[in-house]
Amino acid sequence: MSCVNLSSWFQTISLSYHGGCGSRSRSETNPELSKVHSSKKNSAFRSFTSIKGASRKLNSTWSSLTISAVLSKQESNSAPDEDKQGQIQMDASFNFKAYMVGKANLVNQALDDAVSLSHPMRIYEAMRYSLLAGGKRVRPVLCIAACEIVGGDQSTAMPAACAVEMIHTMSLIHDDLPCVDNDDLRRGKPTNHRVFGEDVAVLAGDVLLALAFEHIAASATGVPPSRVIRVIGELAKAIGVEGLAAGQAVDLHSEGVGNVELEQLEFIHIHKTAKLLEAAVVSGAILGGGSDDEVEKLRKFARCIGLLFQVVDDLLDVTKSSQELGKTAGKDLVANKVTYPKLLGIEKSREIAAALNKEAKDQLIGFDQQKTAPLISLADYIVSRQN
Repeated sequence: MSCVNLSSWFQTISLSYHGGCGSRSRSETNPELSKVHSSKKNSAFRSFTSIKGASRKLNSTWSSLTISAVLSKQESNSAPDEDKQGQIQMDASFNFKAYMVGKANLVNQALDDAVSLSHPMRIYEAMRYSLLAGGKRVRPVLCIAACEIVGGDQSTAMPAACAVEMIHTMSLIHDDLPCVDNDDLRRGKPTNHRVFGEDVAVLAGDVLLALAFEHIAASATGVPPSRVIRVIGELAKAIGVEGLAAGQAVDLHSEGVGNVELEQLEFIHIHKTAKLLEAAVVSGAILGGGSDDEVEKLRKFARCIGLLFQVVDDLLDVTKSSQELGKTAGKDLVANKVTYPKLLGIEKSREIAAALNKEAKDQLIGFDQQKTAPLISLADYIVSRQN
């Protein structure tokens, strides 16, 4: 077992895929999914073992993150026993479904209480329409689980958990607008602007964003003010020009562009998706009183599952129907967006997802084993989810 830099792992996958060695994936027979840059068409195949020790900095955020990958079948089979020591062992008694349902119900009730109907009624109706439309509540549950893993409790994390979901909902409302992705379906229902109009949808998103910070400041009781300030800073950074907004801007600029590189695709998803997941986890760890070392380990865990979430999302977009997803399937292909399956193929994208899942769980080594069960299960859920 060897550790390779994230960018080296992706580079090798890209080269091996474009080299055409081995069995063909489904995407290789689909011209929409197998379009590659002309400068890479003649790249020679290089095996996984050729990248030992390779290290190319992808960007300052991810330069310290490595993915533990099996470099070859032979190497994996001959790995010494000590390589397998210290790995996270899943608690067989943990009921992930019950945990998720229970936490999601608590989050839903807290959100319902936080955004009650008021004047002007139309805006509040639009806010509640999207905020309470269901969804898996992965981000708020991650926030709560991260708080609990460092010794805190869910009541401490709930204000931040709700704030993260408000921000996430804002991003979905705005992402669906005609001037952005122009989507008609979200969580199995008509998108916000289709029901309330574009003007109200924009305002509903704006209010949810503002309310998120107000909610943390007003509701995070029993926590030192310094922790609350840190959390507000984490969330603000995650959605600004160093986070979600930057990812969305580059994503829009990349539509229809035929020469988007893998590095640019990674930038989009790290900022558009992973940053908010990271903020959710880090916020919970901070509020729960985690040490700096614990917070940083959980930050790395979140970065992995954040990118993992998007890789899987890209895969689902080309392998599932709109009915199965609860949102419009295949819209990335229609918009000519670059995705992991389009750039690397379906099978290589799945390999990336598996590697990210493993690296995420490796960050949990050293924490209380029982308390890691929700985060381990969430990582496995993300990689295997079907919608």
